[in-house]
Amino acid sequence: MMTSLSTNCSREKGRTGMGLGREQDVEIREPPRFVPGERVRATRHIKNDGTYPGREIGANLVRKGDEGYVRDIGTFLQQFYIYAVEWFDRGTVVGMRAHELISLDKSVTTAAPKSLVDTNKETAR
Repeated sequence: MMTSLSTNCSREKGRTGMGLGREQDVEIREPPRFVPGERVRATRHIKNDGTYPGREIGANLVRKGDEGYVRDIGTFLQQFYIYAVEWFDRGTVVGMRAHELISLDKSVTTAAPKSLVDTNKETAR
C-alpha cells in the first residue's frame, strides 16, 4: 500500500527522509514570486521533455537570457507554481518554474530603499 509523504519529513538538501530525491518545499503555501504581466528572463536553457506539442523531444524551447512576460500562473501537483511565460522572440508560451526565472521588473522597483523613496517624495513637493 502506497502512502503519501508528509511535509514534516527531513528537509536535508531538499530531499525526503526516504532519499527519494523529491522536493519538500510546497511553493503554493507562499504567494507566487511573479505576477501576470511581469517581465522575466530565463536563467537556464529549457528543452522539450516531451510535454510541449509539435516540437521534438530535446528541442530547445527557451535559451538562457531570453526575455518574456508572465502570462498566467497555474499549479502542478498541488505543490509548485508553474508560470506560463510568453517568449515573444520565439513566438512560444512555455511553462516555467520560479527557479528558472528572474524578474526584470522587480529589480527596478526594489532597488531603492523605502527611506530614499520617501525622501524623494518630500523633495518633489
